[in-house]
Amino acid sequence: MQNTKQIPEPSQCEPAKYEYKKSSYADIYDVLQSLRRDEVLCDIKLETDNGGVIFGHKVVLASASPYFHAMFTNFSEKNQDLVTIRQLDYSALQLLIDFIYSGKISITETNVQILLPASNLLQLQEVKNACCDFLQAQLCPTNVIGINDLADLHSCTTLLTSSEFYIQQHYLDVVEEEEFLSLSSEQMVKLISSDELTASSEEKIFESVIRWVKHDLDSRKQMLPQLMEHVRLPLTSKDYILKNVVDEPLLLNCSKCKDYVFEALRFRLLKSEELITIPHNIRTKPRQPGGTHKVILVAGGLGINHSILNSTEWYDPKINKWQYGPKMITPSLGGGLAVVNDNCLLYLGGRNTESIFQSVHGLDLTSESPRWKPTYDMLVKRWGFGVGVINNYIYAVGGSDGEHFLISAEVFDCRTREWNTIPNMSTMRAGHGLGVLNNLLYAVKYLLLHDFKFVIVTFFIIVIGINKVSRGKSRSTSPKLNIFIA
Repeated sequence: MQNTKQIPEPSQCEPAKYEYKKSSYADIYDVLQSLRRDEVLCDIKLETDNGGVIFGHKVVLASASPYFHAMFTNFSEKNQDLVTIRQLDYSALQLLIDFIYSGKISITETNVQILLPASNLLQLQEVKNACCDFLQAQLCPTNVIGINDLADLHSCTTLLTSSEFYIQQHYLDVVEEEEFLSLSSEQMVKLISSDELTASSEEKIFESVIRWVKHDLDSRKQMLPQLMEHVRLPLTSKDYILKNVVDEPLLLNCSKCKDYVFEALRFRLLKSEELITIPHNIRTKPRQPGGTHKVILVAGGLGINHSILNSTEWYDPKINKWQYGPKMITPSLGGGLAVVNDNCLLYLGGRNTESIFQSVHGLDLTSESPRWKPTYDMLVKRWGFGVGVINNYIYAVGGSDGEHFLISAEVFDCRTREWNTIPNMSTMRAGHGLGVLNNLLYAVKYLLLHDFKFVIVTFFIIVIGINKVSRGKSRSTSPKLNIFIA
């Protein structure tokens, strides 16, 4: 019986193609390594300063190292069979040549300090990265400064950043080690001036500066004024300044340093009396290790049963929790909130069921025991008004005095400690928002009421950056303000 099944024929013939990829080059590595060790087909000998000689193949070395590639293709060494490599340890070169031929290398505490510079020179980035990873895992107070120096010398960016961060975060442990005393003047200034420096108190930082200077007094004493410029001496306690700073011989013999001591004492004196007129500079600004995070702060307002509140509280989104702050001096609603000098919160004006206020109360949240204090009263009683701050000038705009809506505005100069009137708005405004943009004030809306007895319920919120840093004994107990108006 005839088979009628037809086998289809291709419309056209195409060249056959089959690709095979070797899964491993280990065998080739082994052969090349064997040839090198037996000095077979080798066309280059590498000699180090201490007389050690290593055989190799130019093509193999050039394929793995940009350094050797340039040497054997562009420079006179391409026609030589003996090359001397200066400033390179023989054992390090031996390990790196073995790595080129085998793809394996063992990094230890003993060899890492010679392997890092050698791999950097030969541009073997894989080995350099492995050395950096090894050193980063070994960071501790006894070696971190040495590792930092090594990272800086050989442009190990990630390791340099990690070691600097480690020093800042473990400063009090690092300063107890001998390596700390070997810091250069430039390193010391950079470290002391950092906002990221973590210490239990500024006293410890001051003491570390004095210890570093005394270690090599003749050459370092001229650096003391520059270092003291960055010690936050005003943030130490008054008792500490009087007991430990005033009579320090190094400071007594330095006129600039004595100025910093007097500044600290003046600051502590003003701190006990004033909130908004204290001079601020780098030495009065608490450090901010780990940066800041934002919280929402509210003060006063209207509670249940229409009771007027004297509470202060803030919401921390990191822990998703509201926390209470110190109580206000007087229950109030419809007042204004402002921030000056990055760390002082002011509550202006407001009202209760009996009175309209022109008072201004301040709250310093960097204090060990924050509490509201009276400051300088406004010229006019106001509630439901707008508040803005521009360059340490505090503006109070519009509102109501209980009988009339206000068209007036006034400004407080923190330097002269005086309120002064400024030109009126074009329209009476109450219950409005006041924004600051490019050093200009914007009243963004107004509320017109026909019944002056009607209560305007105005709720003001300020977003502040907070970092738990204290003055005096402990930096971890009271918050540091870095406040933004919202």
